[in-house]
Amino acid sequence: MSERHVFEYALLRVVPRIERGECFNAGVLVYCRARSFVAARTHLAEGKLLALDPGADLVGVRAALRGVEEVCVGGKAAGQAGLDDAGRRFRWLIAPRSTVVQPGPVHTGLTSDPAAEVGRLLDLLVR
Repeated sequence: MSERHVFEYALLRVVPRIERGECFNAGVLVYCRARSFVAARTHLAEGKLLALDPGADLVGVRAALRGVEEVCVGGKAAGQAGLDDAGRRFRWLIAPRSTVVQPGPVHTGLTSDPAAEVGRLLDLLVR
């Protein structure tokens, strides 16, 4: 059996109209300290978004979700946060914010393959 490590994850929620408080899951962030691993995968259900807000900015929401994925990858293209280590990038991404794309609470689990957890959680909790 492969060695298992603690990992943390948070869902990315789309909140089209902050004042109404309605939201739906559109992505997942996964961080594993033991592997210096951080990644995000997203899936925007455009029909849900438009049902909650027919005037929603689809391009803007897609860009915000893509931005989270880019920060996880890191590097200069992701801005200042992209230059930090995996743990700091994860903590920056899960910080509470009042925007259309918001992180949910952090949960933990055990895994031998953090990269596989990203896809598993996306399928289980988002799609």
